[in-house]
Amino acid sequence: MRSLAARVVALVAVVALATALLTGTLLVRAIRATNGEQAGALLASRADTVAERLALRRRVVGCAPVEDAGAVRTLRKASGAVVRCAAPGATPKAPFTATDVSGATADAPAVERTVAGRRYLVVARPAGAGRVLLVAQPESDAARLTSGQRTRALLGALVGLGGGVLAGFALASTVTRPLRRLAEAARALSAGRRDVRVPAEGPEEVADVARALDGLATALATSEDRQRQFLLAVSHELRTPLTAVTGYAEALADGVLPPAEAARAAGVVREEAGRLQGRVADLLALARLEADDFRLEVGPVDALAVVRAAATAWQPRADAAGVVLRTEADAGPHVVLADGERLRQAVDALCDNAIRVLPGGAPLVLAVHGAGSQYVRVQVRDGGPGLAPEDLAVAFERGRLTQRYRGSRPVGSGLGLALVGELTHRMGGLAEALPAPEGGVAFGLYLPRA
Repeated sequence: MRSLAARVVALVAVVALATALLTGTLLVRAIRATNGEQAGALLASRADTVAERLALRRRVVGCAPVEDAGAVRTLRKASGAVVRCAAPGATPKAPFTATDVSGATADAPAVERTVAGRRYLVVARPAGAGRVLLVAQPESDAARLTSGQRTRALLGALVGLGGGVLAGFALASTVTRPLRRLAEAARALSAGRRDVRVPAEGPEEVADVARALDGLATALATSEDRQRQFLLAVSHELRTPLTAVTGYAEALADGVLPPAEAARAAGVVREEAGRLQGRVADLLALARLEADDFRLEVGPVDALAVVRAAATAWQPRADAAGVVLRTEADAGPHVVLADGERLRQAVDALCDNAIRVLPGGAPLVLAVHGAGSQYVRVQVRDGGPGLAPEDLAVAFERGRLTQRYRGSRPVGSGLGLALVGELTHRMGGLAEALPAPEGGVAFGLYLPRA
C-alpha cells in the first residue's frame, strides 16, 4: 500500500472502525442498563399484582392458592423468573435470602444480586397470611437486547464505519489532488518548461510547497534568461577578437599582405589575442569564484599601498589615452582584512572599465578613505559618461551594463564588474556604485578594517 491516498483511506477506515466498535459497545451497555432498569420495574409491578391476588385469597394449598396457581405460572412464563413463597422466619433457597423474607415491603424496587457468578433481579412482596412472595429474574434475561435493538445498534456501527470511509476518501482527495499537481509541475520543470504555475490550494503545508515551486520556476526562468544573455554577450565579445586574429593570420599565411603591412598585422593579432586572453581569464576567475573549493588568503593588507601600486601600473595607459590619473587618501591607517592580490585584481578591473570609456582630459581618481570605525573605502571615480540611476543598483550583476550600453559606448564582456562584486563579497566587504563628483561613476569597495 504505497499510495498516500490508500494509506489515508485505510487509516481513517481503521479509526472509523475502532470508533464504531467503541460506540457500539457503549451503546449496547447503555441499552442493556436501560433494559435492566425497565425489567426491574416491570418485574416489581408483576410481583405486586400477584402478591395482591395472593393476599386476597386466603385459601392456601402449599404456597399458592389453588385459584391463583395460574397467576404464578403466568408470572414465571412472562418474566422467566424463579417464583417462591416463604413463611415468616424461613430461610429460602438461593438466589433468595432470609433478609428478603424478613424485609419484604410493598412497592420496594428490585434489588440486584450476584449468586454463584450470576446476577439476578430480586423482588420480595408480602402475600398475606404472613407469607412472602419471592421473585428472581436472571439479569442477563432482563437486559437482553431485542432484535430491533440489535438491528439499530448494528446499523449505527455500519453507518459510522461507512461515514468514516467516505471521510477518508474525501480527505485523501483533498491532500493528494494538489500533491499530484505539484508532481506534474515538478516533472514539467525537469523537462525544461518554465511557465509552470501551480495554484496554492489544499492544506496550508501543501499550499506552501506550491508557492515555493512557483518561486523556483520563476527563479529558474530568470536565471536561465540571464545565462542566455551572458552567453550571448560572451560569444559576441569572443567573436570579435577571434575574427580579427583569424583574418590577419590567414592573410599572413597566404602571403597576400605586403611586407610593410606584416608588422602592423602581427600587432593587431597580438592585441586581439590579448583581449581574448583577458576575456577567458575573466571567465575562469568567475568560474573559480562559484566553485566550492575557491579560497582567499585573507590577512592584514595596506589598502593605500595597493591603490598606489595600481595607479603606478595604470599611469602609462592613462597617459596614452589622455586621462588624468591621480590618487587621494585621508589620514591613515588604512589596513584592511583582505586578500591583497584579489583587492588589486578588483582595482585593476575598475580602472580598465573606466579608461575604456573616458574621453581625453577626463579625470580618473583612485581614493582610499576611512569609512567609519569598521570599514575602509577603496574608491575608483571617473569623469566619464556615467550610468543611469536605475543602472547603478545592478552595476555588479553579470552582463547587465554590457547589454544596456552596447552600441552607445565601448563595453567589455560584462564580467569585470561581476568579478569585482563577488571578490569584495568573498572578502567580507560590500561593493556599491554611486554618481561621482567628477561627473561619472564612483565604484566603492567597503572592506573590514583590520
